[in-house]
Amino acid sequence: MLSMLFETGHPWITFKDPSNIRSPQDHTGVVHSSNLCTEILLNTSNDEVAVCNLGSINLVEFVSEDGIDEKLLSSCVQTAIRMLDNVIDLNFYPIEEAKNANLRHRPVGLGLMGFQDALYVQNIPYSSPEAVEFADKSMEMISYYAILGSTELARERGSYPTYKGSKWDRGLLPIDTLDLLIEDRGGEWLEVSTTTTLDWDKVREAVRLYGMRNSNTMAIAPTATISNITGVTQSIEPMYKHLFSKSNLSGEFLVHNDHLVRELKRLGIWDLEMIDDLKYFDGSIQEIDRIPDHVKRLYQCAFEIEPEWLIECASRRQKWIDMGQSLNLYIAEPNGKKLNDMYFLAWRRGLKTTYYLRSLGATQIEKSTTDINRRGLQPRWMKNKSASSNVTVERNEVASTTYLMTEGKSCNLDGECESCQ
Repeated sequence: MLSMLFETGHPWITFKDPSNIRSPQDHTGVVHSSNLCTEILLNTSNDEVAVCNLGSINLVEFVSEDGIDEKLLSSCVQTAIRMLDNVIDLNFYPIEEAKNANLRHRPVGLGLMGFQDALYVQNIPYSSPEAVEFADKSMEMISYYAILGSTELARERGSYPTYKGSKWDRGLLPIDTLDLLIEDRGGEWLEVSTTTTLDWDKVREAVRLYGMRNSNTMAIAPTATISNITGVTQSIEPMYKHLFSKSNLSGEFLVHNDHLVRELKRLGIWDLEMIDDLKYFDGSIQEIDRIPDHVKRLYQCAFEIEPEWLIECASRRQKWIDMGQSLNLYIAEPNGKKLNDMYFLAWRRGLKTTYYLRSLGATQIEKSTTDINRRGLQPRWMKNKSASSNVTVERNEVASTTYLMTEGKSCNLDGECESCQ
């Protein structure tokens, strides 16, 4: 499995023990698989095809420098749960098995997007204990009000048909099911925080009194397209790069980091040279000398953040979620040991699923509009590469010619010149 991951980024490893032991619907069957994006974990059977109705909270809209606006977030979450429940009745089902599953169990999956933007607003680097705590706190609030929203709908409309016998019916919330996983696996194999900050007894009482309208309430989807439309970072992802081109069925889009641009403008260093530097360093700011260190730490790209931080943040979320998360893992220089350690860490931290494994390619895009010679240095990805290595060197033909013709410059025949490359 690790060899295939190393070569292709697939398969997306999913852990069956937390997926089933913590499933609210363990009385109705087995979770045999996730959906394509690995966040949906629902039972399937001969007469049921799992269906889930998804929505995502744009987290940055509820965050300021002072933290989360809990009152605003609670209102939005409960409205979102109501809307998603309505979708179940209004939807068109192409096959009877899908309709059967949705009407019997009424699962919905509320997630989030813009997590990285919310960190930027609070001046919190992704690779920090503060980011882990924010992941915990924000997901706890979403979980708290999503479950309360479903109990309110159950009071109005009744519980879903297969509620009896479920973990909800047995008084077990997602946070409570961690004890079941510890009991099954053994405490030495599960390293998960169980801290809470809200009054969960209120939620337990609401579930006891009214039941649940939905068998499942939370799942974090990738939001790759809707986050583009909204103008925020997708899902729980770190910023891929601060300047890059993205392609989808609608065409090609140039993506840049608005938060970084505003910060550089505030510092008075946003200019044409900075744009040129961003192109040269492939959307990273770590080697641009005139950018202060505290800005570099806040604005790390995905491959500049150790994957352990992504896993720790995901672990804090997972304890609150009744399904899973679409969690991409980024590693700049993968090898067998790193991959082995990374996936075992994800398992020990209680994650149910992972998504793509992303690594850096040996080649980079050609910079046809950037004069790379004026800097007299190489981007990080080119360092320690021999002239004979299989690397596509970024080049600018006009700039190369100018470089070779400049007075006092001559080819030293060492293989480093772009003409030799």
